[in-house]
Amino acid sequence: MWSWVAHRVTGVLIFFFLFVHVLDTALVRVSPQAYDDVVATYKTPIVALLEYGLVAAILFHALNGLRVIAVDFWIKGARYQKQMLWTVVAVWIVLMLGAIYPVLGHAARELFGS
Repeated sequence: MWSWVAHRVTGVLIFFFLFVHVLDTALVRVSPQAYDDVVATYKTPIVALLEYGLVAAILFHALNGLRVIAVDFWIKGARYQKQMLWTVVAVWIVLMLGAIYPVLGHAARELFGS
């Protein structure tokens, strides 16, 4: 049940990110200065945390999507869906731990110095 909800929520969050991304990229045609101002806000530590959240949403959505495909198309998928969910969660945690430095490293150096 919760994986179903999380899959829908992450899908909606990814959709809204893509919508905002298209809008801010379109700013370059309207006003290059406005585009530069928006891109400058993306270099803040708060946005780095949001980027980490985006990575979390994309990874969970992708991994859970593979699980859903396995449940739908593998003849034994329904029987092992709970084990596959825990595998997805474990892989997601490992990948998110691995993403801490690449995504949040710049923000940490900006906040705490190098």
